[in-house]
Order: sequence, then C-alpha cells, then structure tokens
Amino acid sequence: MQSATMSTTKHKGLLELTRTLLLQQTMTSLLETLTKVIQTAGIAEAVTLVLFDNNSERVSFYGIDSHHQPVSYEDETMLATGPVHTLLNNPKTQVWRGDALHLRYPQLAVLNLYPPFSDYCLVPLLASSGLLGGCEFTRQHGTPFSEEDKNGLYELCTLAAIAVEQIQLRQNALLQQSLLRHERDDFRILVDITNAVLSKLDLDELTGEIAKTIHHFFHINAISIVLCDADKESEQASVYATHYVQTHVAEREQSRMTLDGSLEQQVMKNGEMLLTSVQHTGEPDDDESTLFQLLWRGQTKTLCILPLRFGHKTLGVLKLAQCQPDNFNSANLRVLQQIAERIAIAVDNALAYQEIKSLKEKLQHENLYLTEQINSNNPDFSDIVGRSSSMSAVLKQVEIVAKSDCSVLILGETGTGKELIARAIHNLGDRRDQRMVKMNCAAMPAGLMESDLFGHEKGSFTGATAQRMGRFELADRGTLFLDEVGEIPVELQPKLLRILQEQEFERVGGNKLISVDVRMIAATNRDLRQMVADKEFRSDLYYRLNVFPIVIPPLRERPEDIPQLVKFLTYKIAKRMKRTIDSIPAETLRLLSRMPWPGNVRELENVIERAVLLTRGTVLDLQLPELNYPLPLPVSPPERAMPVSDPAPAPHLSEEDERERILQVLRETNGVVAGPRGAAQRLGLKRTTLLSRMKKLGIAAH
Repeated sequence: MQSATMSTTKHKGLLELTRTLLLQQTMTSLLETLTKVIQTAGIAEAVTLVLFDNNSERVSFYGIDSHHQPVSYEDETMLATGPVHTLLNNPKTQVWRGDALHLRYPQLAVLNLYPPFSDYCLVPLLASSGLLGGCEFTRQHGTPFSEEDKNGLYELCTLAAIAVEQIQLRQNALLQQSLLRHERDDFRILVDITNAVLSKLDLDELTGEIAKTIHHFFHINAISIVLCDADKESEQASVYATHYVQTHVAEREQSRMTLDGSLEQQVMKNGEMLLTSVQHTGEPDDDESTLFQLLWRGQTKTLCILPLRFGHKTLGVLKLAQCQPDNFNSANLRVLQQIAERIAIAVDNALAYQEIKSLKEKLQHENLYLTEQINSNNPDFSDIVGRSSSMSAVLKQVEIVAKSDCSVLILGETGTGKELIARAIHNLGDRRDQRMVKMNCAAMPAGLMESDLFGHEKGSFTGATAQRMGRFELADRGTLFLDEVGEIPVELQPKLLRILQEQEFERVGGNKLISVDVRMIAATNRDLRQMVADKEFRSDLYYRLNVFPIVIPPLRERPEDIPQLVKFLTYKIAKRMKRTIDSIPAETLRLLSRMPWPGNVRELENVIERAVLLTRGTVLDLQLPELNYPLPLPVSPPERAMPVSDPAPAPHLSEEDERERILQVLRETNGVVAGPRGAAQRLGLKRTTLLSRMKKLGIAAH
C-alpha cells in the first residue's frame, strides 16, 4: 500500500515537472527551471545546453552566468568539435572528471563559457525529430556522477528534450512569421514604389518621385539617378540628384558627369550592385554633385550603386548615399535591388515618352511650317497684287466678310485668283488656326465626289475596304473651299444643301449623323444664275451659297494692275528658278498692259515664266515677235462641248467679220447665249466672254 502511494506521488511529480518544463517559452527560462530542479535534488550545480543546427555544422550554446544573466554563443569549430560531437555517432551519456575533460578538449577553457567545475556529465537530448544536441551538468564539490545520478539525469533530459523541441518549433514559427511580415512589408513597399513611379512619364517628375519614396521607406538622405546618354559613344551622363538634409525637405539638382573611370561606369559594365564606403575630404570631386559636396563635407559616406537594366539595355544606375551604414543591411539591399528593377522599367517608359514627345513636337513644328507654306497667313494680302479701284473694292469686301462665318461665293473668270481670295478670307478670320480644306469639283469624277465630300463606311461600295473621312470632317472647325462649285452634279446638291443648313450629314453607306462646324467658301467661273434658270443648279443651294458674293474683275478690266503684277511675278519666278533679273523694259510693260489676257493672271504668269526661262541676261526678254497675240482662247472641257459644224471665230478676223459671225450664230440659236445649245457653246467661248465681245461690237443681247 505504501509502495503504491509512493509510485503515485512519483508520477504526480513527473507530471508536474513535465508541465512546468513545457510551459517554458525560451531556452533561458528552461535553463532556469532545470537549474532549480537539479539544485533542489542535489544532483548538480549548473546546467547548459549545446544544440545542433540542422542546416549546418554550427552549434548553439545556452547557459546562465554567475550573475544569473543568459549566455549564448554560436560556432562551428570549438564547441562543435567538443564532447557534443561524439553524440552524433554514439548518443549515450558521458561522464568526465574536470581535469580529464580539459585535457581532452582544451578549447572549452579558452571559450570561458562554463563556471568552474570538478565533474561533468553530458546527456543526449533525444526527441521525436531526432538528436537535438546535449544537456551538460557540472558539479563543483568534487563528487563524481554515479550511475543513479546518470539515470536520474537521463530521465530529466528526456522531458527536457521535449521542451527544447517545443521551444525550437515556437522560435521557428515566430521566425517564419517575422519573415512573412518582412516579405509582406517588402511587397507593400514594392507595390507603393511601382505605383508611384510607373505613372510618371516626365523624367524630372519621375526622379523626384523615386527619391521621395526611397527616402520615405528607407530613410536614405542622398538619392541620385544617373542616366547615360542615348549616344552609345558618349561618355557623358545626366545626374538627377535629391538630398534630404532635413526630414522631408528635399534639395534637388540636375548636372552632367563624365562616366570614364567612375564607379557608375563600373556598375553599368558588370551589371552588379556595388556597396562601398568613401571618406569625403571636402575637396572638389568631379564624381559628386556640387550639392553633395556642400551638404556632406568631411563625413564618411556609404555608397550603394545599383544598375538600372531593362531587357538588354543598360539605362544607368541608382545611386544611394548615407552617412549611417545601417540602412544597407542585407534585407534592405535585397529589396533595393528589386526596386531598381522596377525603376528601370519606369525610366525606360519615361525615356520612350520623352522621345515620342520630342518627335511629336518636331512633327507639329514641321506640320506648322508646311501649313504656313501652303496656307501662308497673309493678312496684308501680300500675294494679292493690284491696287486698282476694282481690286481695292474686292479686298475691302474680303476684310468685311472674313470676321464672320457666313458663306462666301467668289465669282470670276478662270485664272483671276479665286483661291487666293478664299485663303485671304480664311487667314483673316477666326478660324485661321484651323485647316482650310480645298476641293476642286471640276477635277473630281462625279461618281467619287459624294464619297470624297462626305466620306464612306467600310463595305459601302466595291473598293471601300476601310472607313474614310470626307472633306467636311477634315474641315471641322475650319474652312472648306469648293472650287468650281458649278460642276457639282444635280443629284448631289440636296445633300450639300442639307449640311449647309443643318451642319450634319451621313457618310456614304452609313446611318449615323455626324455634326460638323464648317465655314463654306465656294468659287466658280460659271454663271450660276443662268444654270439655275437652265435647271442645272438648284436655286435653294444657289441662294445658300450666294450669301456674300465677291466678284473678281478679269485682268483686262484692270490694266493698271498689270505692271505691278509683271514685276511681282518676275521676281517670284526668277527667285524660284535661281535667276537674277534686275529690270523690265518699259515698252514690255506697256505692251503687256494693252493685251486682253483671256486667261487672266494665270496666263500672264505662264508668259512671264517662259520669258524668265528664255532671258539670258538680267533684263527681262519677252521676245515679242514669238508671242503672236491675240492668243487662242481656251475651249470648254471636252465632256461639255457640243459638236458644231462651224468653227469659232479665228483670232485674225476683223471686227466686222467677227460681228457678222456672232450675229449668224445668234440667229441659229434664236438669241440664246448660254446653255448647252447657246451661242457661246457654239462659238467655243465662255458666256461672259461672248457678252463682253457683243457689247464691244454693239450687239444687243436678247
């Protein structure tokens, strides 16, 4: 009965001891508990732990000194080759006398980790995961460890091994949690920096944002981005430096540096991070910015230079400097390398954007230049030559109508300069900064005119392989100039009228209404009023176009402008041909002023161009005998010409013969002048030209 009671008490004691050991959270608290147990039992005075590292040959030592302070030590030589090493091959309890142990393992005394002892006992720590190490017990009173002591210590170490295993598992779990927290924090830093820098396309903004975020997360006070020039042969680089002398107060500087022989060039070439310390003497240093020299004079700085590589391109380096090296620990360096990879992407984007922006600006300037060459803004009418009363009246009309948005109809014979007047109206108006789109209706086939004016949808007709914008869309917010508007087919005129009234239309083959804001300027050399009478032109479209008519007088009605025109054209053509013509004979000017010029300014320009080409000196040589005026009159386009039996009046006919010929044709046409069956068509003349000759010859129009 007494034996059973003693057994129960013993089991309760073991259970309580086990619970006490397993409650310990650290190796130090476990050692303190074991020390109390062995001292209470009188088995030993001190206890230490020597534990193996599973991933290396290293062992860890845990003890408590005479002042009850924890002692820890790690090595892979002295302790690892001591008594604990024998447990790897023979995990049994070892008992040593102090002198014999120091004689066998003299390195233990050198380490000075143990309190003085006379006897030593090493018990293996065996757990479910294997051999953990050994538990060392020491005595100071000179009594050797007996077998009974050894058995008692072995039982105690069986429980201690479980406690050690639990503490190691807990420590590993805490370490993993800490690593996960660091990885999470690093990930957040990477995400924040990535979001901050990838949205910046301007290099100056990008480098400033990089410095701001690195300073915020790592408290680094000197951040530089060094970017090598695009020219691979160049040894120059641009430096974007930011320095934080005070917290959150940034001092920024841009400079240039020579890469030859620099640390930056070394990092760019080998692609490896460089970490080094440099003593700043305060003397000028070409390798550093002026700002850094002023702010960090006389201090030792730690430099971290990371390559900025994207794909196969080396863009430059990220250069970090700090007077306290703590920020460049292994964990931070790992994150900074990842940050440098993301910065390289952002820098590459910014450089590409900078290049695109530069090309775009170049194209805009070239486009502006070409536009100026094509639509030269001449508010002083520098290309419109002529100061006759009739031309002065025209120019006054242009100035009046230019500031409004009303439709303008320019009337005049071929070659009078209707397009010049249209451009003057556009350039003097509020739409001068927008495009003036031109379309010659006479040169456009009737079947393609609708598509060219209004655009078409893909597949709307054979050959429409893609959607196309029409001239009205191209001229949105600008001006559309329709030259030879009288040639627009009757079936297309209602659609043109609609867009003039409502400023909206549909593409060919489409059903979507497209709204535009277009100013209309039209020009023609035909009599639209007569065409309306002949049902060749819609009256409502005519009235819509004829809001503000401007009639350009033919050259023969303003002979006083011819000398000025001749001089202007001679200078312009000679300059284009790289010729020098100093003077024009007065007789030449008088002769040219007396000619009828049925082709108007265009014809005069052709004559001057031929004369400049044939002139061998510096005086314009017109070669009058070869001119053989009056010149043949232009005929109407072949598609509108009617077959006639009688030829047009020859230029050499006398006035009386010409009068009789015109009267004969008028009798044949019953007095009709215009139209497809009119006298003008039969004679091969324009209606206005025929009327002018009839007036000259005293023939009344019926």
